[in-house]
Amino acid sequence: MSDITSNSTPHDGLASRLTLPRYPRSSTYDARWTIENAMGPHALWLLEWLAPALGLDTLRPGARVLDLGCGRAMTSVFLAKEYGLQVTAADLWIEPGDNARRISEAGVADRVLPVHAEAHDLPFGEESFDAIVSVDAYQYFGTDDLYLPTLARLLKPGGRIGVVVPAMPGEIEGSEPPEHLKPFWDPAFWCFHSPAWWRRHWTRSGAVEVETADWLQDGWREWLLWCDVVAEESTQEFHVRMSRENGDLLRADRGRTLGFARVVGRRP
Repeated sequence: MSDITSNSTPHDGLASRLTLPRYPRSSTYDARWTIENAMGPHALWLLEWLAPALGLDTLRPGARVLDLGCGRAMTSVFLAKEYGLQVTAADLWIEPGDNARRISEAGVADRVLPVHAEAHDLPFGEESFDAIVSVDAYQYFGTDDLYLPTLARLLKPGGRIGVVVPAMPGEIEGSEPPEHLKPFWDPAFWCFHSPAWWRRHWTRSGAVEVETADWLQDGWREWLLWCDVVAEESTQEFHVRMSRENGDLLRADRGRTLGFARVVGRRP
């Protein structure tokens, strides 16, 4: 079993670059492990930002949590290790066997179950989970007006769903992106919305009572730092290329348009 929760060389430059004061738990995880298992922004930082609003510390040990769109299961490992939760690690793109190996190496095979699942066809019964978490994934399926009511049925009454998504501080008017972003714009970016948009979207659904919908101050700077580190350190060519492209985008924008939103709702 590899010791992923130990930056064993505290003076190592890489670990130092990725040690941020507001993410003390994330900073205990091996920096290279987080880089090699990345699939976008630093998922552990985003989950640690989400945790207090979602009330993860208040869940009993062994509470059941769905990690929806878990990627390479880093967030699932974090939920099990940091909060003692029983986690269902659901993802469409990463094979359960691949995640099972990573989960076992992290020493939490008894607490994290990897499954293959598409967000619109989740193989779980009603009221199966005490909480639902989604980091850097919900924007791809959750903008559908009909989605949240279906997902919320998987929560026990009083349970919370919390997501962190790439976002904008305010909605873009019209059908064109800001001029400074046109060279970088992908139509998929139209799924990025403001915290106010998400609050209204979830409130209208009637499925949850929205408790939090806010913006990560200076989140774009942390995102850019992460892009630069992954571009320099990753051994995976695709991740290097993607991180360089995202870094160029974030430098052009400088926080005017792009960042992160945190949204938490409670099932009545």
